[in-house]
Amino acid sequence: MLSPRLTVTFDAHEPARLAQFWAGMLGRDIVEDAYGVSLPGTDTQVGLRFAAGSAAQARPDHLHLHLTSAEPVDQQRTVATALGLGAAHLDVGQRPEEGHIVLADPEGNPFCVIEHGNAYLAGCGLLGEITCDGTRKVGLFWSAVLGWPLVWDQDEETAIQSPYGGTKVAWGGPPLAVRTEPVRQRFDLTTTGGDRPAEVDRLVALGATRLTAGGTGPVLLADPDGTEFRLVTPEDR
Repeated sequence: MLSPRLTVTFDAHEPARLAQFWAGMLGRDIVEDAYGVSLPGTDTQVGLRFAAGSAAQARPDHLHLHLTSAEPVDQQRTVATALGLGAAHLDVGQRPEEGHIVLADPEGNPFCVIEHGNAYLAGCGLLGEITCDGTRKVGLFWSAVLGWPLVWDQDEETAIQSPYGGTKVAWGGPPLAVRTEPVRQRFDLTTTGGDRPAEVDRLVALGATRLTAGGTGPVLLADPDGTEFRLVTPEDR
């Protein structure tokens, strides 16, 4: 049986424009689906989706993306591409001696362009990491949900990665950010089969909480930290 597919969904005021930005950054095709505008992932690269939403941008963000640099010149080239597509530099308190460059996409979502030579993200592909606010318990939860092994587990920080390699998904551990606004970024989990009740039961047994009852369409759940995510099945499309 194939593993469920993970997608990071961003609420956006202009989903099509944001999809065009990230398609230009990642070199991916844009696909419209029932839930928004998507840049589908693969067995090794996490997918992105942009859905219509009106929530205000909140700081700190629940998650952000790390783009890698395969060659020494790639970092500045990637930054130049991003600025040309509508990104802006973002000050989040980074120090001048730090090698990464922090930017914000056209709707203010932060992302980092990592310098060449970063051993931790070597071989992960251009979309090297999704780094999230969350506890070790959540890292273990998503490892079990996706069947992805832990590739980092130290000082309450965790990271998981597909057995085939590619994008890592990481959680920074406590303390968690205090949130007063709705989160604009979330996970969508797409199953490979259509048995929604069985998959919901599996997720609940692993530590999720179901937030919507019955009906058809995507199911809203929360991970062990209380962060919302959606379960999507092929029959929902």
